[in-house]
Amino acid sequence: MLMRTDPFRELDRLTQQLMGPGTWSRPSAMPMDAYREGEEYVVAFDLPGVSADAIDIDVERNMLTVKAERRPVAKADDVQMELSERPLGVFSRQLVLADTLDTEHIKADYDAGVLTLRIPIAERAKPRKISIGVGSGRKEISG
Repeated sequence: MLMRTDPFRELDRLTQQLMGPGTWSRPSAMPMDAYREGEEYVVAFDLPGVSADAIDIDVERNMLTVKAERRPVAKADDVQMELSERPLGVFSRQLVLADTLDTEHIKADYDAGVLTLRIPIAERAKPRKISIGVGSGRKEISG
């Protein structure tokens, strides 16, 4: 038998049981990290136990949508569940991407239950030097 002492984890588990698993019309949120690394914006989503073919990534204009579904593992008839904390169902996250990101060249990688999206910074958003032209002489404005 497993013992726990964290009351907040128990509250989270009870809330998940009451609300039920996420559905396509009411998905659960998935945890993520977002940061800039050099010339790319990186977003990492935790999706442990989700197969790569159950992940759907869409970009429409500047709205990025990631949906995934964790299905229950088939169990034999004589299995009696003692504890079930791993959430099942549909998970989704939507992000509004800045216009400074190049949504045409997003790269996705899925490894060890983590979906990592790398979004390059658009060329027009990168810092650049502006040359200064020198005029041929001074002009005065009279008025």
